[in-house]
Amino acid sequence: MESSSHTNEGFEDYDNQESPKPAPIKPLEPRPKELTGEERKEKRRIIKNVVVISLAFFLLFCAYQSMANLQSSINPRSGTTALAILYAALVVSCAFIPTLLIKKLSVKWTLVLCVLGYSSYIAAQFYPRHYTLIPTAIVLGLGAAPMWAAKCTYITQAGKRYGEIVGENSEVIITRFFGLFFLFFQSAQVLGNLISSTILSQGEPPLRTEEQLNLCGVNFCPHHTLSNATIIDPPDKSEIYTMSGIYLGLSLLASVVIAVLVDPLSRFVDEAENASSTGKSTLQQLVATFNHMRHPYQLLIIPLTIFSGVEQGYMGADYTAAYVSCGLGVHMVGYTMICFGVCDAICSIGFTPLVKLVGRTPVFTLAATINAAAIIIMFTWQPHPDDMVMFFIVPALWGIADAVWQTQINALYGVIFPGESEAAFSNYRLWESAGFIINYATQSSLCNTNKLYIVVGFLVIGMVGYYIVELIDRKQWLPKKTVSIVKPADEM
Repeated sequence: MESSSHTNEGFEDYDNQESPKPAPIKPLEPRPKELTGEERKEKRRIIKNVVVISLAFFLLFCAYQSMANLQSSINPRSGTTALAILYAALVVSCAFIPTLLIKKLSVKWTLVLCVLGYSSYIAAQFYPRHYTLIPTAIVLGLGAAPMWAAKCTYITQAGKRYGEIVGENSEVIITRFFGLFFLFFQSAQVLGNLISSTILSQGEPPLRTEEQLNLCGVNFCPHHTLSNATIIDPPDKSEIYTMSGIYLGLSLLASVVIAVLVDPLSRFVDEAENASSTGKSTLQQLVATFNHMRHPYQLLIIPLTIFSGVEQGYMGADYTAAYVSCGLGVHMVGYTMICFGVCDAICSIGFTPLVKLVGRTPVFTLAATINAAAIIIMFTWQPHPDDMVMFFIVPALWGIADAVWQTQINALYGVIFPGESEAAFSNYRLWESAGFIINYATQSSLCNTNKLYIVVGFLVIGMVGYYIVELIDRKQWLPKKTVSIVKPADEM
């Protein structure tokens, strides 16, 4: 049903009221300002630091993302178990560590230390066993949350200071800085996977027998064995060592780049004053996160948030093993994931104006339909080297849908929980991480058919919950404590 008055902004119905355009537009216009010599230097220095941090994350995730994509193919049991534990450690870290570590070490040195945690995990790839991968995965998981928190703090505070210097709206500057950061970050998927596929393609590609191919795709089970061959032919040890060495070098270089080239945040702002955006203690933030689950909307979108983690984990671990490594060889994993990453990055940019044009619900429905189409293909298609195009169609479709889930679920949380962003986004990280844990923890024990059913289940339940949220708010079926905030379930 079309409605010309529906603006899709915070679910608020303005009833065609005449409202004067007030002050919010005013700060968006640059204020003419003559900069002093010192201000021009500080402006250039801020831009330099944002670019250097973006470059460091580019180097780091060239290494980490590409290595994580290969775990189900080169370390099918210990690798995916370690990834599940990594995300469990990340959940614990989100609750307790970021504020404490940033206050203790400062933003810059928190970044340096936590990047080294990634290096320890990549170093464990030289001797991948449970007792090397799991401890380093825990170190990485515990360090990931404070690293991302420190990065967000640095870019946000630097953006505010830049806005003060040039006389522009700080929110606009911060958005530009994050746009620059994610341009580097999304590009990491391309270069990192190109490195892995180039190295793993040095030898002769494995010849796939019909017996092996019959156990690929929907028939794939990690614990299946053949009498005279393996289902997935592992790459040569020397190729893995070469790849791990390059990735380890990139991750260490990322840490050095931050340590040497990034200025302390205290050069621009008072770090102590800006250490926490809300001033809450760690315990208060933890209580707020769990207290937020009383919100009816939060309960309804938990399944869709979990699906976001499950579908990312499925593409990075299950599709790469069951279809690409099994049907073509491990050397092709990087190329298919480049296709996924490029489609994801392009559509992440394109779907934002589309939401403004047609509304959020049609875009969510489109993403669910595309995901369903990809799942139908995976249920019905038997992978074979002769069907090369099909190996790229599925990750392309998955990347298009993932662009919606990553950008619009994030935006949805911001819209339906106004004024509660910290608790809301803590829940987002918690439940998305739970999705990753579910996927990686079951990767080595469940057959691909069962994994696809799990993906379908969370997609269907998640979309039902999402539609209910939209319907409830449009019909105004629940009482509100303010104009835009619904009462918690226990207060109705």
